[in-house]
Amino acid sequence: MDSVKKGRGDLLCGRMVISDAPLCCGFFRPLVWGGKSWDPTSHTAVPDMTQNQVTDRSAEGYAVLAEPSVDSRPIYMDHHATTPVDDEVVSAMLPYFAQNFGNPSSTTHVYGAVAREATERAREEVAELINAASADEIIFTGGATESDNLAIEGVAYGFSHRGKHIITSAIEHKAVLQPCKRLETEGFRVTYLPVDQYGLVEPDSVLRAIAHDTILISLQYVNSEIGTIQPLDMIGQLARERNVIFHTDAAQATGKIRTDVRQLKVDVLSLSGHKMYGPKGVGALYVRKGVDLEPILLGGGQEKGYRAGTLNVPGIVGLGKACEIARRDLESECKRLSALRDRLTEGLLKRVALARVNGHPTRRLPHNLNISFEYVDSEALIESLPEIALSAGSACTSQSKEPSYVLLALGLSERLALSAIRFGLGRCNTTEQVDRVVDLIASSIEQLRNLSPLFMPPRSGGVDASGLTAKIPL
Repeated sequence: MDSVKKGRGDLLCGRMVISDAPLCCGFFRPLVWGGKSWDPTSHTAVPDMTQNQVTDRSAEGYAVLAEPSVDSRPIYMDHHATTPVDDEVVSAMLPYFAQNFGNPSSTTHVYGAVAREATERAREEVAELINAASADEIIFTGGATESDNLAIEGVAYGFSHRGKHIITSAIEHKAVLQPCKRLETEGFRVTYLPVDQYGLVEPDSVLRAIAHDTILISLQYVNSEIGTIQPLDMIGQLARERNVIFHTDAAQATGKIRTDVRQLKVDVLSLSGHKMYGPKGVGALYVRKGVDLEPILLGGGQEKGYRAGTLNVPGIVGLGKACEIARRDLESECKRLSALRDRLTEGLLKRVALARVNGHPTRRLPHNLNISFEYVDSEALIESLPEIALSAGSACTSQSKEPSYVLLALGLSERLALSAIRFGLGRCNTTEQVDRVVDLIASSIEQLRNLSPLFMPPRSGGVDASGLTAKIPL
């Protein structure tokens, strides 16, 4: 298995296949069926845009994947949707698939003991990353969506004797909004706070919304589409003073910017492994000591009874390692990505007229850029750029043809919302890639606008990009 550390392991037809392709941004190899490629994330056929990455069919009729060269891979700028698993994470996980395969709940033999030790070490790494008071405050889950559901429904059912009022915002992830909608059908009252033009929730609006029966405030730390960072420390103080439980969905923030549960004064926090170069299918929920949630999954009583089910040991080990790496590299990577994002922003605004940045100009993630290009349909732009892996918004809503509810909440028109592109930079992106992306997008927008009967070129192109340098909490 030493060869795995030198290359990349793919699970193909039930067996491990080792390749020398580096585990890095932009590794994308579609399957081709009759001129269409099958996107495993959407389960739908999409126009094939990377034929050079597919060779032919095998004698049995199956698609045969080519091993692409570095030059043939699309530049990956969709790190909000997911991130590639770090090589160090893969190496940490591998021994827990076959060699150290024990169930951590098995207390009578060494296999269980080894698995339990690994999960507890990972728990400590998660706690250290977010500055939890104790590793006992970390509950492992199947991802941020499960963590959000457990947080919201767990508080709602566990504290319904105190009240049935919940406060959230109009731009939360669907993993927060949907549980809130369901609770409304069960007699709970939910206040959906508006945001300003930058996507910020005003602390005063939270204060005004708190009532005698408010039991929960749930506000995301960072929005996944526009990257705006909420003033959680101020809102957390308001909640703490009024004995209201404060939850935040920090899936997009944890490992990207400093996330300190004690400084932010949050009681419950959701995070995900695959958003910070860890594996998919694993996440965690921080629950401050003294906050007693009602479990929503019942069974064997694992995770102190909060989350039943056999623990995903390899995934948990991978999450722990991802947290360790994030804590180690946080400050340097934050500064590097901020510089790349600013270069991308300035390049696009100078090369493309009638473009506007969505979200806060300074209180935003270091690797996020959301920008609307007037008179350009975002879907058409993305389809015209097979060289870049991009999205128009959240991966959870990318199938929808409707304008982003987040951008509409900021006050954008449907036309501008449908012209928005989200850029998510990551560890493997370089200055050369950023410059290449600027060139490709500027060229493609020019071509698309020339086809539009509505577009009238402005007399002077370009936009002043000064003042957009972000100030990120490190």
